[in-house]
Amino acid sequence: MFRGIFKVTLRIALRLSLVAGLFATGLLSLQGGAQQAGPMKPPPAAPPTSDNGAASQTPQMKTQVPTEGSPPPAAHGTSSSPISTAPPSIPADQIIQKFAAREAEFKKERDNYTYTQNFLIETLDESDRPDGEYRMTSEIVFTPEGRRYEHVTFAPPPTLSRIMLSPEDMQDLENIQPFVLTTEQLPKYDIKYVGQQKIDEINAYIFDVGPKKIEKNQRYFQGRVWVEDKDLEIVKTYGKAVPDIKKGGNENVFPLFETFRENIEGDYWFPTYTRADDVLHFSSGAVHIRMSVRYSNYKRFGVTIKIRAAQDH
Repeated sequence: MFRGIFKVTLRIALRLSLVAGLFATGLLSLQGGAQQAGPMKPPPAAPPTSDNGAASQTPQMKTQVPTEGSPPPAAHGTSSSPISTAPPSIPADQIIQKFAAREAEFKKERDNYTYTQNFLIETLDESDRPDGEYRMTSEIVFTPEGRRYEHVTFAPPPTLSRIMLSPEDMQDLENIQPFVLTTEQLPKYDIKYVGQQKIDEINAYIFDVGPKKIEKNQRYFQGRVWVEDKDLEIVKTYGKAVPDIKKGGNENVFPLFETFRENIEGDYWFPTYTRADDVLHFSSGAVHIRMSVRYSNYKRFGVTIKIRAAQDH
């Protein structure tokens, strides 16, 4: 019964993706110029896991929200300094306004780009060996007339049996995991300056971000963002999509994730890697999930730009 539900749900989600251009219209339709790899390395290692959660009749993704005072550790493959709580050189409110304006520019330009997207989610057994997966490779491309759409190039039959993907999961892939915080979105969020940190060669301001209120049928980001101190653009996010959705005996909840960006020629930073690793707790038992989304081969419409995809070790 559960397998049948998963396949129907996933089929509906994929149909929505193909018809409406789910990934193509928002997930990472990006902008910029010729590619220049940034100093931040999108590492393959898993982020910290959370084992807090509530029971569910229909298992979905589950984790706890990151809380103030409990920042994520530095990702494997990067070096980072301790967080300095010294005040910034200009008021934090001005930094917020400036980086939101830069993100707005980024969003306006991002529809000029196509890219390759590799999505994988898998469940792991008690020995942390994969026992089910769903994967899909897509090319987000243009027609000769300039219409953008998703072309699925690889999608083997899924073998997941212990979790489901919901339309909200697919929506979060589009908008929340490659989070862009623009001037238009600022009124929706509470944003608090945390401090400054050096990650690899990047000096970044850190802000905690969360929705001021939850509106029906809207999805939000809650967590932490790192803003590069020169270009004033988000270079890393760590958090989760909210709200969790609980209806009747079903629970639809969502994992912690990290998204890394790399610099593309000029000032713009493109998401290149998202990862999540979590132990999910349901009434039927705990489920360890791992997810990755890799974005590569960025191309401005008519111009080829390539980014090396992060490699597993």
